[in-house]
Amino acid sequence: MGFIEEIKRRRTFAIISHPDAGKTTLTEKLLLFGGAIHVAGAVKSNKIKKTATSDFMEIEKQRGISVATSVMGFEYNGCKVNILDTPGHQDFAEDTFRTLTAVDSVIIVIDAAKGVEMQTRKLMEVCRMRSTPVMVFVNKLDRPSHDPFDLLDEIEKELSIKVRPLSWPIGNGDLFKGVYNIYEHNLYLFQPSRQTVQEGVAIADIADPSLDEQIGKSQAATLRDELDLINGVYPEFDKEQYLKGELAPVFFGSALNNFGVRELLHCFLQIAPSPQPSQTETRTVCPEEEKFSGFVFKIHANMDPNHRNRIAFVKVCSGKFERNKTYHHVQLNKDMKFSSPTAFMADKKSIIDEAYPGDIVGIPDSGNFKISDSLSEGEQLVFKGIPSFSPELFRYIENDDPMKSKQLAKGIDQLMDEGVAQLFVNQFNGRKIIGTVGALQFEVIQYRLLHEYNAACRYEPIALYKACWIESDDAAQLDDFKKRKQQYMAKDKWGRDVFLAESGYMLQMAQEGFKNIRFHFTSEF
Repeated sequence: MGFIEEIKRRRTFAIISHPDAGKTTLTEKLLLFGGAIHVAGAVKSNKIKKTATSDFMEIEKQRGISVATSVMGFEYNGCKVNILDTPGHQDFAEDTFRTLTAVDSVIIVIDAAKGVEMQTRKLMEVCRMRSTPVMVFVNKLDRPSHDPFDLLDEIEKELSIKVRPLSWPIGNGDLFKGVYNIYEHNLYLFQPSRQTVQEGVAIADIADPSLDEQIGKSQAATLRDELDLINGVYPEFDKEQYLKGELAPVFFGSALNNFGVRELLHCFLQIAPSPQPSQTETRTVCPEEEKFSGFVFKIHANMDPNHRNRIAFVKVCSGKFERNKTYHHVQLNKDMKFSSPTAFMADKKSIIDEAYPGDIVGIPDSGNFKISDSLSEGEQLVFKGIPSFSPELFRYIENDDPMKSKQLAKGIDQLMDEGVAQLFVNQFNGRKIIGTVGALQFEVIQYRLLHEYNAACRYEPIALYKACWIESDDAAQLDDFKKRKQQYMAKDKWGRDVFLAESGYMLQMAQEGFKNIRFHFTSEF
């Protein structure tokens, strides 16, 4: 298969949602279709002992939530599918925001009983900023849920995007009979708790009397009326509008029961975009270019706790990545060769010889990479739009076991490189401060330090409002500011100056009093 054909057959997408909407369960069923797994795991279940493939960290298995993005790739119907299952919980949103820089499209999962929730709205804002194509899967139709027309209105209003249903539910809860696939003109009858999915009943004409036999006269009449209403109210599906991020196709089903997932996957593979161009500070990089380029959007420490290894997740943006070929690390300005690049199935890895645009490659890392670093075949490319936000919650971190100070230092160093939190060293008293965007992160860091590095830590409170990076062309004023505010000055992991403001008022006064100093609220500047 040629280089261009390899690019065109790739689909790299993220699954996003509010917590508990069924995002990881949907991921499991897509993997089941792809033959990547043979028994679907469960996020929370007393009956199913296998945990979800994408929730491989011990804390994820215990809590039943995703706390880190996981990458899974498989082949299906001639396409190479790369799924990135993201955390839904807002405390881990930064990981999700960065993941959205590495995908070409998105599937949003919405709970049919709860509708559009807060975190879904926030994630949609990020998609809109990047004009990322969005597809919606309304989940949990096997439970009592809102009227589908009300749900469509809510999606349009809350997510500020036009919608077009491409499948339609027949009843819900105990009366849920199945889904009519508008896109393929098929009827799928619901049979709960099945690991396999049945073939659809072809119904080319909705007026066909066989529909009455399949679902009963009353529900057949209701379905015909509702489909007439859909065709009258919603415009025909326009693929170009979808690819521009202006129109969201909507599918209905029950991920837990493996229902409605097949229709979603088949339509997605037909209409979703193949790898798209990427923006750098100097130019646009197209996937079809001959020379390899890519960027690091995630770092994961301890994917194999026995070897204390770190993996840098690299999104291939252009050209072909080849094993044992020399590439240029732009930020370090040095050439590197990678002997064991890997492809992912969550925590399971397999060594690969080559990868194409759209693929995610895992590169073993001994501390050379940080998030947003670039690799190329010599060109000085710096990829844009990979955010690291100013933390809003802060705590001092202290060693709870003097015998394990080396393990704690190494653990903190590696976990901070993942981008889950940020480390600041107070220049006044030398104490280490952890800053996060969500309270649950502190618990995850403490748990992982203990279980992955055998290092116990404790937290102590500190009252801070915000951390912001400062820089100035006026060296005298910058020096004066650092002297006056020495109690509130810190250095980040990369040695940059950080001002720790105690309150909004203190920050405002600093900005007004020192006009020549620039205050940054993301670390990308």
